[in-house]
Amino acid sequence: MKNLNSNEVIPWDQLPSENRSMVSEFLLLGFSNLQEMQLVLFVIFFFLYLVILIGNITIVSVIILEHTLHTPMYFFLGALSVSETFYTFAILPKMLINLLSVLRTISFNNCAVQMAFFLGFAANNCLLLVVMGYDRYAAICHPLRYPILMNWRTCRILVATCGVIGFLISTTITSLVFSLPFCNSNKINHYFCDISPVIHLACGITYVNELFIFLCSAFVLMVPFIFICISYGFIVSTILKIPTTEGKQKAFSTCVSHLTVVVVHYGFASFVYLRPSSRVTSVKDELITITYTIITPLLNPMVYSLRNKAVQVAIQKVISWGEMSHKTI
Repeated sequence: MKNLNSNEVIPWDQLPSENRSMVSEFLLLGFSNLQEMQLVLFVIFFFLYLVILIGNITIVSVIILEHTLHTPMYFFLGALSVSETFYTFAILPKMLINLLSVLRTISFNNCAVQMAFFLGFAANNCLLLVVMGYDRYAAICHPLRYPILMNWRTCRILVATCGVIGFLISTTITSLVFSLPFCNSNKINHYFCDISPVIHLACGITYVNELFIFLCSAFVLMVPFIFICISYGFIVSTILKIPTTEGKQKAFSTCVSHLTVVVVHYGFASFVYLRPSSRVTSVKDELITITYTIITPLLNPMVYSLRNKAVQVAIQKVISWGEMSHKTI
């Protein structure tokens, strides 16, 4: 909290009680400057949200129903689709409601819950992408040992570990943010409770909390990305040794979808979270955030279904099976 007569920062515990004004709810200002576009944005985002839900549910359903997809690669893809579904559910329904509302409030506790779930599933997604990269590394670089390296017990442990670590990091960051005192302004310059816009409203000294949050963000984004780069370094080296052009193309085709999602996801997320949090969220930041909160979850089912022949064939078989069952009935 700053003294009105100087720029000196006064610690919260030294501030007179009559000057303390605790925040019980926040006001989400995201897209509020685009009043004439509210309905258009609602229609666009609602349509994209439906596509995300339908796409991810389709992938999970096909993977469960089609026995040829009962492999580690598609098991991890199914886990990623489930995680992406809950990831968008933490943000988009509230955002859609706010686009049609005049009063865009969210309670203090609900804001903390939204941040915890958003960050938890976001971290889980990052870690699952690492596991998927390792799966491709094991399949291409060690094909003979692949059934041993990626047995079902190992796959389940890896997915569970991603979830536990993701939500441990999420809980830590959320606690660091909401353990700070909030006073006076309750206007979040964003369309959901993200780290930087919320911590910007905190009173007192926040740099220690911000440092720990930055370290957690770096761990979630940079460490997995480095592991993925190392995995693909070995993968490319192995693929180049394959004598036939057809073999090289087949090996590369199993990696392109995953690599596309990795570049988009880590690229935009790193731009937002691996920089000084003192920056006030701008319209440009909101647009970039849309990329990894809407476009990336939308990209996952589209990339994996459009570029993956096995998934395409499985979808056609499930549809044909459904039509035959309907005719039989």
